[in-house]
Amino acid sequence: MGEKREDYITWDEYFMGISKLSGLRSKDPHTQVGACIVSQDNKILSMGYNGFPLGCSDELFPWAREGNDELEKKYLYVTHSELNAILNYRGGSLEGTKLYVSLFPCNECAKAIIQAGIKTIVYDSDKYDGTPSNTASKKMLESAGVKFYQYKKSGRKIVLEF
Repeated sequence: MGEKREDYITWDEYFMGISKLSGLRSKDPHTQVGACIVSQDNKILSMGYNGFPLGCSDELFPWAREGNDELEKKYLYVTHSELNAILNYRGGSLEGTKLYVSLFPCNECAKAIIQAGIKTIVYDSDKYDGTPSNTASKKMLESAGVKFYQYKKSGRKIVLEF
């Protein structure tokens, strides 16, 4: 009988990889964010990526980040990956689950995460650290007892061919 493989990926690598792969479904030309919600026994419950709500055409709504008219920018229309993952779940309660996300959640997503009962967030990038939205998010998450930590990159490279 042979020995088991020793170079398999960790749970954090697996779920963060799935989050990043989900983000590649986003049609946003500037920012692609993916999220994956996992049960306490490491089962994937739901996934999401940033994009427009169902029925809102990717061709008719704006993807612009800048401009004078707020209605011509993406921010009023895009649903973030975390909220999409929460809303995509059809199995009941998300109490006690873990969220893997490629970008630290904004304050609006933090509210949904708290209300859904998610207890841990593993995030990759925190590029908005120190902004009012980011600071408010961390303040609410800490107050609600939601743990969060940054994903520790292993440096391992995985290439997928499709």
